[in-house]
Amino acid sequence: MSTAPDVPYRLEFSVEVPGTPDQVWQAIATARGMSAWFAPTEMEEREGGSLHFTMGPDMGSDGRVTGWDPPRRLVYEEDWAALMGKDPDTLSPLTSEFVVEARSGGTCVVHVTSSGFGTGADWESEFWDDLGPGWMPFFDHLRLYLAHFPGQRATHLEATASHPAEAQPLWATLRGALALGEEGATVDVRGSTGTVERVGEHQALVRLTAPVPGMLSVFTFDEGDGAATAGVRAYLFSDDAPDYVRRERPAWQAWLSSLPVPA
Repeated sequence: MSTAPDVPYRLEFSVEVPGTPDQVWQAIATARGMSAWFAPTEMEEREGGSLHFTMGPDMGSDGRVTGWDPPRRLVYEEDWAALMGKDPDTLSPLTSEFVVEARSGGTCVVHVTSSGFGTGADWESEFWDDLGPGWMPFFDHLRLYLAHFPGQRATHLEATASHPAEAQPLWATLRGALALGEEGATVDVRGSTGTVERVGEHQALVRLTAPVPGMLSVFTFDEGDGAATAGVRAYLFSDDAPDYVRRERPAWQAWLSSLPVPA
C-alpha cells in the first residue's frame, strides 16, 4: 500500500521584465521562447498539450499543459516522481504557474508559483531547498532575452566538468580563470566579448556581443560526496551560431575539465 502524498511544498516569486504581455507570453508559453532562456523545450501549445524539457545529455522532464489563457496565465505539470526516479504513487506532479501582469512603461510582472505534495522525506526537502536557487537565475535570462533578443530563436551551447571540490571554492576558481568582473564590467570570455549582467553566489550571466551575440551563464553546483560541477550554458542568436557551437563546445569542455582543483 502506497503512502498518500500529504506534505505541501511551495515556491513563489515575481520578476519584472521588459515587453508587452504578448511578447512575454511568446517567451514563457512557446517552445521557441522557453528554449531561448531556459532549456531546450518541446511543447504542444494548448491546454492538454505535452511538454518536454531537455535538462542534459541523458536527462529530461516530461509534463503537460494544464492551464492555457493567453497572454495571461500558463500552468503545466511535470512528472516529479519520474524525474527523481521515485515511486509514482507517492508524489503529486510538480505544478508550475506563470501569471503575466502588465505594468505601465512597457514592462510586465511575471508571478511564478511551483508547488507539489510529497511524503516529507529528507530528499524532498532538499529538492525544494535547491529549487529556488536553481530556478530563479533563469529569470535573469528571461529579462535579458526580452530586453535584447525578443522573438529570436536560440542555438544552445552547454559544457560541464566535474571536479573533486566544493561549489564555492570551485566558483572562485572558475570566475577568476575567466576574469569575470563586477556587474556592468566589459569582459573577454575566451575570445567572446560582452558585459557582465548579473553575479550570484555560484553563477554569473554575461550578455555576449561578439563574435556571436547572445547570453552566457557560468555556474558551479555541488554534486554531493565532495564533488562539484563547473559549467557554461550559452543561448546564441545568429545564423552563425550553429557553426560556432560545433567549433567551440569541445574547446569549452576541455577548458572546464582542465580547471585547477581548488585547494
